[in-house]
Amino acid sequence: MNKLKIAIQGVPGSFHHQVALRNFGEEIDILDFTTFEPVAGAIANGDADFAVMAIENSIAGAILPNYDLIDRYGLSIRDEYYLPIGHQFMALPGQTIQDITEVRSHPMALLQCKAFFAQHSHIKLKEDTDTASVARDIKEGNWKGVAAIASSIAAEIYGMEIIAPDIQTVKSNFTRFVILQKESVKATKSVNKASIKVTIQNQQGGLAKLLMLISEKGINLSKIQSIPVIEKPWEYAFFIDLVFEDHAIFSQTIEEIRTSFGEVKIFGEYLSRK
Repeated sequence: MNKLKIAIQGVPGSFHHQVALRNFGEEIDILDFTTFEPVAGAIANGDADFAVMAIENSIAGAILPNYDLIDRYGLSIRDEYYLPIGHQFMALPGQTIQDITEVRSHPMALLQCKAFFAQHSHIKLKEDTDTASVARDIKEGNWKGVAAIASSIAAEIYGMEIIAPDIQTVKSNFTRFVILQKESVKATKSVNKASIKVTIQNQQGGLAKLLMLISEKGINLSKIQSIPVIEKPWEYAFFIDLVFEDHAIFSQTIEEIRTSFGEVKIFGEYLSRK
């Protein structure tokens, strides 16, 4: 039996890797990429069966470029996963915080640990492509004086010592990931959440009217992000997450939005995990 191929951004020990293992189990083949674009491409061209992609963080907010990737590559959301994030400050064994002059990690991780580094101003912050890959590079290069911010699993995999545990500013810190596939997911009666894109025609009060329609239908708008439509000045596309109790009412609402406001694209209908 062939193993499922799961595309992720990051190396073994990354948060994406953890979500892949928790969703699909240990018997999978991981296709790891440095950035998110080839992750989307691996799904679109059939190299991977599924992908794991971070979409927002409870502290740092939405990752807007990833919404655009899902849209451009025509991917479908089949599920979501909320991972509690613990950022560990780690380096080669035998060092103290005073020995560290530089820390490298993903920009989102650095942002989520600002308060910690405000107390250690001698440490220079440097952005990198991934959390766990920095731990790997420190180990392979035997870099003294350089630290990583990564998971406890990454510390174990790459033989790092955690100097300061859980340095994230807000201890209740979650990242929302989506599980992606190429084919559209057939909705079932058990789903109660949908991710959609609405392109609103250039009309006065269009967004306010859209929000009012959603509210009147008893549907909860749990997330909304806007991006300009490049080829149509002053028109905007809105990425929206909707939570509902009655799928029939949701379907009716989508048709009314299409009639009254413009193009609607459904990225996926799935069960809310929050």
